[in-house]
Amino acid sequence: MTPSGPSEGASWFGPPSQLVKRSATQADNAGFARLWATFMTARVVFAAALFLLHGALYLATHGLPSWVPLLSAAYLGITVLVRWLARPGGRGRLFDAQWVYSVGVDLAFFGALHLAQPSPINYTPLFALPVLVASVLGSRALGVGSAALVTVLLLGQVAWADSRSLAGSAPDLAQAGLTSAGLLALGWLTNLLSIRLAREEALARASRAEAQLQAVVSNMVIEGLPDGVLVVDSDYVVQAANPAAHMMLGSDSEVTPHAFSIDDDPAWFQLAQLVQLTLVDGPVDAAEVTLRHGDRQVSRLQVRTERTPALGEMARPMCVMFLQDLREMEARLRTEKLAAMGRMSAAVAHEIRNPLAAISQANALLAEDLQQPVHQRLASMVRQNAERLGHIVDDVLDVVRVEQSGESAAERDEVELDAQAAALCADWVGQHGAGARVRLSWNAPETEVYFSTEHLRRVLVNLLDNAARYASQREGAIQVTTHAVDYGPVMLMVWSDGPAMEPSVRRHLFEPFFSSESRSSGLGLFICRELCERHGAEIAYERTQRAQGDVLVDGNEFFLSFQRPRASDSMLPLDAMDFQ
Repeated sequence: MTPSGPSEGASWFGPPSQLVKRSATQADNAGFARLWATFMTARVVFAAALFLLHGALYLATHGLPSWVPLLSAAYLGITVLVRWLARPGGRGRLFDAQWVYSVGVDLAFFGALHLAQPSPINYTPLFALPVLVASVLGSRALGVGSAALVTVLLLGQVAWADSRSLAGSAPDLAQAGLTSAGLLALGWLTNLLSIRLAREEALARASRAEAQLQAVVSNMVIEGLPDGVLVVDSDYVVQAANPAAHMMLGSDSEVTPHAFSIDDDPAWFQLAQLVQLTLVDGPVDAAEVTLRHGDRQVSRLQVRTERTPALGEMARPMCVMFLQDLREMEARLRTEKLAAMGRMSAAVAHEIRNPLAAISQANALLAEDLQQPVHQRLASMVRQNAERLGHIVDDVLDVVRVEQSGESAAERDEVELDAQAAALCADWVGQHGAGARVRLSWNAPETEVYFSTEHLRRVLVNLLDNAARYASQREGAIQVTTHAVDYGPVMLMVWSDGPAMEPSVRRHLFEPFFSSESRSSGLGLFICRELCERHGAEIAYERTQRAQGDVLVDGNEFFLSFQRPRASDSMLPLDAMDFQ
């Protein structure tokens, strides 16, 4: 849209039209108000100068009529009143009273001085002021019209003098004509110039507003980017950096929001090399950079660079660096991969389930008619492997149900941990006949936690099955313990004296489809983590020591940290409660 400004037929002295009302902006009005105030102030200064001049002439020569200083004083008073009391109107097509008490007053006062000629001073140049005001603040017609009034006045004065005396009429007429032509040209050209300046100002204002909007939007986008953005000059000084870049480069105490140099820290040496390479040879599509900050964790970044063009003679190109944390990239890729694997596995599990059920039923029917031990062993192998495959299918489908379930925090149960865990452990021990291997210790009596009873069963059974798979046959090889502290978390620990895990296994312990043995689906611990996160609980693993008889034995321990119901907040001590 083209910015609006004063047009050829518009005037600042008249009431605004409806079209102008719709197109004029607050910035337009503010700009004109400043211009109007400038001209009105100039009128006050000019009127004060005339008053002082006439007053001095009256006191010095006593030849000046007394009405001249009085008229000058009245003119000064009117200009002061207009400056301080009047306010500019909107841009319109016609003139109103503002023209009368500004340009009209000037024409009347200067015309009186010109016609009366009370002093040897030539008052004709004074007419330039009202013509200039009318041309700049009004329309072209108003400016030219004001100049035409002056022309009529000058020519009329010459004609009146010629009617009384022929002497000198030709030079006076030429002088009046020349002055009138000059005033007409002044009005015309000044109005053209004012219109051009107003349009240029409107364009500049629109461009500035657009640039500011683009800058605000760009800053919002860059500030919210998860990737780091650095703008570095040829002196390795960072001129701009978003919060993600600060986090990737170091802590807030080491990297300030102001300009800093990537030469300040040896850990950024590789970044400085990429800046030099970009400014000399061109952009770098992808480079892997390792940042080492002393004894802190090493950061691995993928860096892409661009070179800005040199704008202006003194401007130098800059290097724009885009930083990506490789750990986050790998985690995101791994998550996407696991999600795709999960969807595929679920589809495969559904397809396997029905044929597997048919195989199991057929094998059971065949086993009833088999008499020879060899055939019975073969049928038993089929049954065992079918059951194993069925467990894997169930685990895969359990993962899908966990991910697709929409259970909210409001639907969670409040269970008494000790009582529920004791019942679940008793059922598990009865099914597996492992009473001597399992040692139970309940230290959170009457303590309730947020968790679904069914989900707690699945988590605890998974942990016990995993412990039984690697634990020894000694007494106390598996230990289940609860622990609660006042106003703190409630813990459930499952410990077994199994061998230590390899670091590679430990890193991927809670990932789906990962297992250290071929006969496991690798979904048990993943399901435990998903169920715990569903209920606001946490699960973790540590290599710890427990007493086994009189000996401390190393073992694998899984920790479950539960949330307490909010009703327990009423048990807080008085000094911990917030009284309103």
